[in-house]
Amino acid sequence: MLPLWVIDFIKKNFQYRFFYARLTRIPVIGGIVDRLLFHKDEMVYLPKDSVVVEINQEIPYTNTVLPSQIVDRFIDEADTHFIMNFCICRDSTQCQDYPIDLGCLFMGEAAAKIDPRLGRLATREEAHRHVERAREAGLVHLIGRNKLDAVWLDTGPDEKLMTVCNCCPCCCLWKMLPNLGEHISEKITAMEGVKVTVSDDCVGCGTCVDACFVNAINIENGYATISDECRGCGRCVEVCPEKAIVLTVDNDSLEKTYSRISSALDINGY
Repeated sequence: MLPLWVIDFIKKNFQYRFFYARLTRIPVIGGIVDRLLFHKDEMVYLPKDSVVVEINQEIPYTNTVLPSQIVDRFIDEADTHFIMNFCICRDSTQCQDYPIDLGCLFMGEAAAKIDPRLGRLATREEAHRHVERAREAGLVHLIGRNKLDAVWLDTGPDEKLMTVCNCCPCCCLWKMLPNLGEHISEKITAMEGVKVTVSDDCVGCGTCVDACFVNAINIENGYATISDECRGCGRCVEVCPEKAIVLTVDNDSLEKTYSRISSALDINGY
């Protein structure tokens, strides 16, 4: 069983995550941390269904895409599902804005090894209800292979553990992305084919700048500009008072993203 002091250690040191992240920019330290905690990681942010406008603008009608279908597809395919009974990020900061009890969903053979004191094995139907509750609460899915989870949960092979984080904008571990060494931060990416653009309706109010957790938005000459650091979460789309930011995806985004994630994992032991 996982020693509970590990949980206490993580919670007490969570506030220092930005400092620890900056250490990964030091070549030797960064290389060691990468090997121990992020080796072969492939994590993808999925924008909320509600902020995606359309796919395939070449056709004469609008076809709405639902990024959540990627999560639902993996839930249907996985044999093992484990629901955490708390989010360690929100618990560490005692979040006041989002539910602490909506923790990560883990899938795959290794999920069966997670300490039962941290959550419970669940049916497919329960897993679907869990992620739906997370979406209704305004949380953003981050899905894929994350060795860090396999290490702190002591589950064994990281390729046999799929993580579905339900991230809030205030407490998420990955707010440290701008501080991480590039060789690590580049493993946490936007969904395939996502494009976030700013229209001429932008008035340069800066609301989107405050909403971006990766510092990808700046105001230049009274106009918001979005850099390549954007992870396509869509929070800027939600908060823009002028509705001047639009998130679109390519026609084959879902399949490409699904294939990319599944190629990094072996959650059913095939």
